[in-house]
Amino acid sequence: MWWDARRTHRKGPEAVRSRQQERLAELVVFARTNSPYYRRLYHGLPERIEDVTALPVTDKRALMAAFDEVVTDPEVTRAAVEEFVADPARIGERFAGKYLVATTAGTTGTRGVFVLDDRYRAVASGLMARLSADWLPAREVVRLVLRGGRFAAVVATGGHFLAVATSTRELRERPRRRRRLRILPVHRPLPELVAELNAFDPLLFGAYASVLRLLASEQRAGRLRLRPVLVLSTAEGLPPEERIRLERAFAAPVREVYGCTESGYAASGCAQGWLHLIGDWVILEPVDAEHRPVPSGTVSHTVLLTNLANRVLPIIRYDVGDRVLVKPEPCACGNPAPALHVQGRASDVLTFPADGPGRVTVPPLALGTVVDRVPGVELFQVVQTGPTGLRVRLHPAAGADPEQVWTAVLSGITGLLGDLGLAHVTVQRTAEAPQQGPGGKYRTVVPLPAS
Repeated sequence: MWWDARRTHRKGPEAVRSRQQERLAELVVFARTNSPYYRRLYHGLPERIEDVTALPVTDKRALMAAFDEVVTDPEVTRAAVEEFVADPARIGERFAGKYLVATTAGTTGTRGVFVLDDRYRAVASGLMARLSADWLPAREVVRLVLRGGRFAAVVATGGHFLAVATSTRELRERPRRRRRLRILPVHRPLPELVAELNAFDPLLFGAYASVLRLLASEQRAGRLRLRPVLVLSTAEGLPPEERIRLERAFAAPVREVYGCTESGYAASGCAQGWLHLIGDWVILEPVDAEHRPVPSGTVSHTVLLTNLANRVLPIIRYDVGDRVLVKPEPCACGNPAPALHVQGRASDVLTFPADGPGRVTVPPLALGTVVDRVPGVELFQVVQTGPTGLRVRLHPAAGADPEQVWTAVLSGITGLLGDLGLAHVTVQRTAEAPQQGPGGKYRTVVPLPAS
């Protein structure tokens, strides 16, 4: 898988597109043959499909509701999988002796339960090997090998989340890797997390962007003493300015990986701060609210995902809910693959009544950009408390004056709202710290629950 991924990538966009079409056609045939759900959904369509836009759209709610008919292995049932994931002692164990099971936290309203086959895992491992080789110069690869290749993952534990399920399975099946792989709970108190990282001294480590911010502050203060060759930011957006600050703190390149439980790795970060699509194994379609394609340079309403690797629970034209912007011109890094920025989730968009007829929407990136510019902000969260009310949770950086930070944040947010015709929206400060969700992530923006 590693060599195939690297060879296809090096042959250029046409080779990637050819691989993509070939794998899509094979996946559709397999899904039609083995999944009653997809057999019905694709009834009447041509026998061979190489253009993904010829297929209907699916989403989490639809797949979870028809789970037993979606899966391609009759041994896999929703009842059996739910019983399996109810037991935390079975995290990383093979379900039915064959499959990895991973759940999503359900922050968008519907919890997802996904079954992943060995092909999916082999592709993920091969892609990470390829990406690491792309990211690191030869001397750093040598340094990595000489120092034992230790990797630490700061992830959500206590549930069958993808990162911990994958890592735990690796340790179950290869116990000797315990010397080189460490799983650290994201909910652990920061001083304990710092102590464990110092003791393990990883060469590579990965965490959510919000957690990396906190760890970078500890590194700058001298309490965290890491010498990594590479830092990975996962699961949350990483603004370019923040990536630069993290690289200065850790004296190492910081690369973002974009993906989800349903897709695995979908795009990888470059030195220019863009994410490049891994198109030989994933298809991403930026679309509007009616699932029509949007042009490059336009922020999509959502994105449709097709995972070309996993066969046991096919993910084909699946509405992920992320808003993305595809770069209209070639990326300066030289990677010819489509480059994109993730702008946040469609479900995280704030909606307010206008000061007059109609409604005004505010994407999470707009608020995030305003607050990120304020010096002294370590972490923040904007919570919608009513139709015209916002509450801000702040974690100031060490040594920053909390009152000065709040004054600047308030000025930035109210200025943005005023520019959007939302001067009637109130903004308050709360003493609460930013809150982690069930999956360990810090949502930058928390809208009102859907009614």
